[in-house]
Amino acid sequence: MRFLLLTLGTRGDVQPYLSLGLGLQRAGQDVTVCASSSFAPWIRGHGLGYAHLNNDIIDLVNSQAGQRAFERRGGLLGLPRRMVEASRNFKRIFRRTLAEQWEAAQGTDALVYHPNAVGGSHIVEAMGIPGIMADPLPTWVPTGSSAHIVAPEFPLGAWYNRLTHRMIGAVPGLLFGSVVSRWRREVLGLRRQPVFPDELVRSDGRPVPVILGFSRHVFPPPPDWPANVRVTGYWFLDEGRSWQPPSSLCEFLAAGPAPVFVGFGSMPGRDPARTGRIVLEALARSGQRGLIVTGWGGMTVPDPPPGVYVADFVPYDWLLPQVAAVVHHGGAGTTAAGLRAGKPTVVCPFVADQPFWGRRVRALGAGPAPIAQRKLSVETLAEAIRVAASDPEMRRKAAELGDKIRAEDGVGDAVGYILKCVGEQ
Repeated sequence: MRFLLLTLGTRGDVQPYLSLGLGLQRAGQDVTVCASSSFAPWIRGHGLGYAHLNNDIIDLVNSQAGQRAFERRGGLLGLPRRMVEASRNFKRIFRRTLAEQWEAAQGTDALVYHPNAVGGSHIVEAMGIPGIMADPLPTWVPTGSSAHIVAPEFPLGAWYNRLTHRMIGAVPGLLFGSVVSRWRREVLGLRRQPVFPDELVRSDGRPVPVILGFSRHVFPPPPDWPANVRVTGYWFLDEGRSWQPPSSLCEFLAAGPAPVFVGFGSMPGRDPARTGRIVLEALARSGQRGLIVTGWGGMTVPDPPPGVYVADFVPYDWLLPQVAAVVHHGGAGTTAAGLRAGKPTVVCPFVADQPFWGRRVRALGAGPAPIAQRKLSVETLAEAIRVAASDPEMRRKAAELGDKIRAEDGVGDAVGYILKCVGEQ
């Protein structure tokens, strides 16, 4: 069967689908991944097919407008302005993106899609093929047990929690609903849909199969989630097995105590040099060696002192089992990698779901309270690193959680459910 895996966003939005694609390929399926063009070499390098999608989202993230959004300037009072700016940018992007998604889907037998890709459910309806929503986050399935992951947590009960899911679920329709409606009518030949459609129900009333790629030990499934929603465990992509580390890195790791890992992934920042200085001073004040992975430019460290190693990329599955603690932005994938390694975690979130994962880490006893990027300082970071690297109870809980996560087979469970949904099992 020919599967198209459709995703949109940064590396953290692509990696889980690459993992799923490899799992489906091992199960004998023909797999193509449709993602932003900057990821084409990475996808093809793993032996999967690639379908083109423009790189506009990545370019927007790295633009000044994207940096302002990630730094969350203005708080709630600045939200209307940021939504207007985002709407203007996203409408332009999605006109082109929807056309490319439709072209990529031609000849496909089944579609596995990220809800952020927007076009997935409409393509399934137009082509009459099986479709499975696949989300690495608990984003789209409402519950009365907890607020939406990007909403403030207030102890107001189920009515407030469900309201947050309804309001945030309406945002895509507000941003680019008119673009999608026109595309449905003029390109797909489909009838008008509600302004705020239910993404978990097909147009014929049947429930949409949903797989969620995180561990139930990190976020237990709420009791009011429906039966068509399956939490599988994380969709890890282990690239460290074939990776050859530079000799300088091996020598650094062997030269002293396990270092503290620090990395902010693909998150942009308007002052990466300042962030780098804070990290270096915090490591020195906490008395820890450091291993800094600069990623896509969230921080720069041009002249690291002794006891600090700087790299632009190291596979997490190779590196994190060898460190004392992890410090990062709270992206779902980086959080998963650190917890699987059984390491205490310091989350310094920028935006979106990152504060949520920081709160989960603290609630599980696997790390101290998260430090918002706008509050990041030498003093706050040094104290958090000190606690994460030395607190015995925190280290014990992180290690126990790592054992539970490593016992799961998220990709295997997800592939089995996908094949069941499309009738292959």
